[in-house]
Amino acid sequence: MEVITISPRGYCYGVVDAMTLVRRIAADPDTPRPIHVLGMLVHNRQVTEAFADIGVICLDKPGATRVELLDQVESGTVVFTAHGIAPEVRLKALARGLHVEDATCPDVAHTHGLIEKHVQNGGSVIYVGISGHPEPEGACGVAPGAVHLVSCLEEVASLPEFKCPVLVTNQTTMSQWDIKPIINAIKERFPSAWVQTEICLATQVRQEAVAEQAGKADLLVVVGDERSNNSRRLAEVGVEIVGVPVMQVASVADIDPSRLPVDGRVAVTSGASTPTAVTREVITYLKRYDGQQKPPEFSTAVGNRVLPSLPRKRRTGGSTS
Repeated sequence: MEVITISPRGYCYGVVDAMTLVRRIAADPDTPRPIHVLGMLVHNRQVTEAFADIGVICLDKPGATRVELLDQVESGTVVFTAHGIAPEVRLKALARGLHVEDATCPDVAHTHGLIEKHVQNGGSVIYVGISGHPEPEGACGVAPGAVHLVSCLEEVASLPEFKCPVLVTNQTTMSQWDIKPIINAIKERFPSAWVQTEICLATQVRQEAVAEQAGKADLLVVVGDERSNNSRRLAEVGVEIVGVPVMQVASVADIDPSRLPVDGRVAVTSGASTPTAVTREVITYLKRYDGQQKPPEFSTAVGNRVLPSLPRKRRTGGSTS
């Protein structure tokens, strides 16, 4: 079986920065305890479990808002995830005397800035995103009532008639192929709307890499947690744009050997929140697969390597011996 490793794939800079921040504060004895992350820092189970091993509690409850999750934090430190946060949540955390650390992705923060500036100038915003995902929750919370979430093409018709300038923007982890028909429909209804596409570069290049490199494969394996939106979007690009069968797995243990083309080609990519060690274990198994061996359980050794290493402290003087 030939294995095509799609590049680029895996961690983006926003995810690495967020994880490095939390690992650094967890290693700092002066950080107020306990340390809570408001939601999953990134949508990856292995990362969440690795942080739990170093004393970081990731609060997560399907359907719960960030405000509701914050009610579980009575003291110590609260970390805002890479997905961004509504100003209301930040103010509430500070008012309760919590130590706040912000791991918001710079691309998400940029979108928040666009929304805030446009609304301050008297405009309204149409935000294309996935209902229930933490990123749209934070973006819509920047200006409650002035930001209108659209999750599908059918919802465009239910938008109100705007009597002010309209900004159209989107969730950063969406696929360009997902948002295009929705934005086209919005533009048809509101011809004067200003469109500012905010798909992050890391997400876009990973999607384009799948579209360009997976065409010769008999199967595309996407390594990514089931709750990772950008991983799901990679899978959808494989099915809808490339037309190749897709298997999405959280780790090597999830591989279904019966679907592997022993005499064919398998392409492998991974979401922006997927640890490199997890993807590497999947690739190693596929390269060694001969039609017989079962996938191994997720390796504890791999689990211990999903967090980025802390940067070494620089010497400030003294002996170098």
